Amino acid sequence: MFDKILIANRGEIALRIHRACKEMGIATVAVHSEVDEGAMHVRLADESVCIGPAPATKSYLNIPAIIAACEITGAQAVHPGYGFLSENARFAEIVEAHGYTFIGPKPEHIRMMGDKIAAKAAAVRVGIPVVPGSEGAVCSEAEALAAAREIGFPVLVKAAAGGGGRGMKVAASPADLPEAYATARSEARAAFGDATVYLERYLARPRHIEVQVIADSFGGVRHLGERDCSLQRRHQKLMEEAPSPAIGPAERASIGETVAKAIGALGYLGVGTIEFLYENGEFFFIEMNTRLQVEHPVTEAITGIDLVREQIRIAAGLPLSFRQDEVVFEGHAIECRINAENPRTFAPSPGLVTDFHAPGGLGVRLDSALYAGYTIPPYYDNLVGKLIVNGRDRVECIARLRRCLAEMVVGGVETTIPLFQDLTSEPDILEGRYHIHWLEDWLKASR
Repeated sequence: MFDKILIANRGEIALRIHRACKEMGIATVAVHSEVDEGAMHVRLADESVCIGPAPATKSYLNIPAIIAACEITGAQAVHPGYGFLSENARFAEIVEAHGYTFIGPKPEHIRMMGDKIAAKAAAVRVGIPVVPGSEGAVCSEAEALAAAREIGFPVLVKAAAGGGGRGMKVAASPADLPEAYATARSEARAAFGDATVYLERYLARPRHIEVQVIADSFGGVRHLGERDCSLQRRHQKLMEEAPSPAIGPAERASIGETVAKAIGALGYLGVGTIEFLYENGEFFFIEMNTRLQVEHPVTEAITGIDLVREQIRIAAGLPLSFRQDEVVFEGHAIECRINAENPRTFAPSPGLVTDFHAPGGLGVRLDSALYAGYTIPPYYDNLVGKLIVNGRDRVECIARLRRCLAEMVVGGVETTIPLFQDLTSEPDILEGRYHIHWLEDWLKASR
C-alpha cells in the first residue's frame, strides 16, 4: 500500500480523496494555485505545494508543476479526482513514466473513451447497445445530410472529443442541419481543439441512466447498479439519484451484467461509468467516463462501498474487497449539486462566504470545502458542495432532502439551494416522472 498520495485537484473532491486516504493511514499532499492557499483541502492535507497562479492552465493543468510536487514531497501515487487532468491520457502516461502510480484507468482506455467515435465502436465490439448513428465521423455537410437521412430526423450532431454538453446541436429537419453541423464543429474546435463530429438519432424524452463499474488487475469486475442523472440543464447534471425510479430489479441486473461483461472484455482497470439514454425500455450507450464521477456518493450511500478506497486499493495492486453477490442495494439516495450561482439565471456568484451552516442528522452527507470566511474564486467550476441524503425509500429520502435544504445556510453568495427547494415540491419530481429535457422545459415555463 502507498505511504503518501498527491491529490491533483481542489475543492470538495480533493477533500473526499483526502478523507479516504486518512482512513487508510495514507499521508496526503495537496497542490494548489496561489488563490487557493487558504482552501480547505490545503489546510487539512499533511503537506501542500503551490503549483502556479490562479488560472487553471497555469496551475491545476500544469503537468510539470504537478510532477515536480511529487518529486519534492516523495509522493508515490497521484489521484486526479474528476475534471482537470483526470481524463488526460498523456498525463497518466507522464505520471507512470516518472515512476509514480496513476490512480485511474490505463492510458489506452482513457484515450479510447475520450474519443466518442472510438468509444462507440468499442461499445459495439463488446456488446453494449448504442444509439443509432453515423459510422464514424462526418467530414462534410453533404456527408452529414446523407447520414442524417439514413438515421432519420431529428438528429444530434456531437463532438467526437466532447463533454459537458459542448459541441452538441440538434437538427430537427434537413433545413436545420447546415447550421447545427457548422455550430457543433465550431464549438468543438474552440472547446477541445478538435472539430470532428458525428451524428446520432435524437431521442425525444429519454432518461439519462449511468451504470457504475469497477475492475481490478485480477480479472475481477463488479457493477454497482445505476444512477439516474436526467435532471440536467444544457447537458449539465444538477441532481442525481440511485436507484432510478424508472428501472426495476430485472432491468438493473440485466444491464449491470451486460456492462460488467463488456468491461471485463476490454481489460479495463479501476472505476468507470457507462452512460446510457434510456427510452421505452431500451438502453443506448452514449459514452464512458474513465474517472470518479461527481455523483458517486449516491452509489456509495445505497451500497455502503467506498469507491475511492477501492480505487486506491486497485492502484496498489490489490483485488476488489467484495464479490458481486455481496453488493446489496439498500434504500434510496439523492444528490443535489450546490453551485455558487443565481438559482434562476445561473450566473456565477463568486465571493466571500459570510455564513455557513451544514445540515446534519441521520442519512445526511455534505461534501463541501466551504467555511465561513472563505472566498470562492471566480476561476474554477461553480460547484461548491454536494448535498447527499439517503432514506429507507424514495419518499423518506425526499422528505429528508427538503429538511436539509431548509437547514443549509451559505451566506454572502447566491447558490442553487432555492432551485432544489422548488424542485422537491414538483409533482413530476415527487413521482419520478422526468426526462433529460424536463428541467429546461420547467425553467422556461416558470419564468
